[in-house]
Amino acid sequence: MESKAKDHYWIKSGILNVLQNFSGVFFGFAGFYILVRVLSKQDFGVWTLFMSVTTILEAIRGGLIQNALVKYLSSSRPEEHSAIITASTFISGIITITSVVLLLAFAPYLSTVWSSPQLISLLYVYVLVFLFSGALTQFNAVEQANLKFNGIFITNFIRQASFFSFILITYLIGFQIKLVHLVWVQTFSAFLSVIVAYRFVRNNFKISRSVVGRDWLGKLFGYGKYAFGTSVSSLLSGTVDQMMLGGMLSPAASGAFNIAVRITNLIDIPGNAIAVVVFPQSSRRMEEEGGGAIKYLYEKSVGTTLALVLPGVLFLYFFSDYVIHFIAGEKYTDSIPLLHVTLLYCLLIPYGRQFGTILDSIGKTRTTFLVVLGTTIVNLGLNYIFILRIGVMGAAYATLVSNIVGFAVAQIILRREIGVSLWNTIIYLFRFYPEFFEKYIKPVLKRKLGQPD
Repeated sequence: MESKAKDHYWIKSGILNVLQNFSGVFFGFAGFYILVRVLSKQDFGVWTLFMSVTTILEAIRGGLIQNALVKYLSSSRPEEHSAIITASTFISGIITITSVVLLLAFAPYLSTVWSSPQLISLLYVYVLVFLFSGALTQFNAVEQANLKFNGIFITNFIRQASFFSFILITYLIGFQIKLVHLVWVQTFSAFLSVIVAYRFVRNNFKISRSVVGRDWLGKLFGYGKYAFGTSVSSLLSGTVDQMMLGGMLSPAASGAFNIAVRITNLIDIPGNAIAVVVFPQSSRRMEEEGGGAIKYLYEKSVGTTLALVLPGVLFLYFFSDYVIHFIAGEKYTDSIPLLHVTLLYCLLIPYGRQFGTILDSIGKTRTTFLVVLGTTIVNLGLNYIFILRIGVMGAAYATLVSNIVGFAVAQIILRREIGVSLWNTIIYLFRFYPEFFEKYIKPVLKRKLGQPD
């Protein structure tokens, strides 16, 4: 019974998170498919830079709040939950206010650096989105800590689908989209998602009426400060190439690189989904079973992710010219060689993502932070040198090299901490296909042929 319950959790949670990530990438990609055709290269480049800034802002708050809240809620007694949620909400409020002040102060500076005057109004309106998304982050983290994912999937689906629906309708009726319109729609989508999310989590989201506990403030912030640094450094590592292209070359160059990145994101769905499922489970297993279970979780999750990702990487690599022309049109032919390089470091991403997930879950957030920070610094330096010497392709090569460096360091640390074997991840990669066939495909074929299972 216990084994069946575990299988049910993994299957249900995995399916929900794959669907969530798939819907996110689908709506984001479908919206991009339209925007890249209706916006000029300059406007699309500005939108890319705007999204880079706002994504980092969300990571600042999410990094300090989300993982810490999930970890302590999933591993603490129920009577402590209200105190933990109260302390987390207090920290979230302080971070939100601080971030809004910084955003309002630095928006004019960013618009000058990137030669994008309209960026100011976009960032000012985004303040409303940021306020609503803060509440949404809290609600989703509480639900994830309780090993439930229905509400997370539905609220994210609503947020993404409503935004995409606006883009699609305006495209079909021939309405000229302005960038600021998109931010106002983001505001409405975030507000709607918050209302729905609260309905799912209201029974578990309980605020303590007593004074915010200093103990929990210290624990959450102590854990979250490194998770925050990791999230921000990781995002900077993933967006610094686009931001530097926008500053050193032009917003249009940033937009061309963003197209390759967006296509690459299509095959990153399994890794995102598996990481969300693994994190609360690894926190519990470390308490109950020790390092051996964590080692298995890492190797198995990486091998499974690679098995799911590899076919997509091969397809996109060999048919990249057709994919780029179909998705972005003839004016973005310069994205084809960029895609070839970004696909190569796609094979390293599962190792890095699960490295952070596992180490965070066992309390080694400082180690994760230092590794990601070091990789980001390497990426920053290489981008500056390579972009100056090679141009747009330099950003792709710089990110590839920095990912290889981060991968090597992470494997050394994992081997020392929990005895992870790189070879085992490859074994699980090749075992996945026959196991999947035996467990899921073969029974279906037998039933269709009228044979007993």
